[in-house]
Amino acid sequence: MSALHLTEAEVVRDLAAVLEKVQQGVEVIVEKNNQPIAVISPLRPPQRTISDSIALARQRENERGYAVTLDPDFAADIEEVIRNRRSWRPRSWD
Repeated sequence: MSALHLTEAEVVRDLAAVLEKVQQGVEVIVEKNNQPIAVISPLRPPQRTISDSIALARQRENERGYAVTLDPDFAADIEEVIRNRRSWRPRSWD
């Protein structure tokens, strides 16, 4: 990832241009008195959930005309995880 060093005043002067650079994948390092004070960087792409991955596999199956073949044991394990998933509830600190 490339980095662009800008002063605080430069960032304030044209925030829209700075954000455009960030959207292009550039990390912006904001400096004051030649010292870095902040970093503005692009967000990492969101990670896929299992449900998203399954939907994507089905979509690709429809597009290609054939299904991706999973190892039967792996597929069974994943199905079991999906069936038994629960919200995480941490214990209290009592």
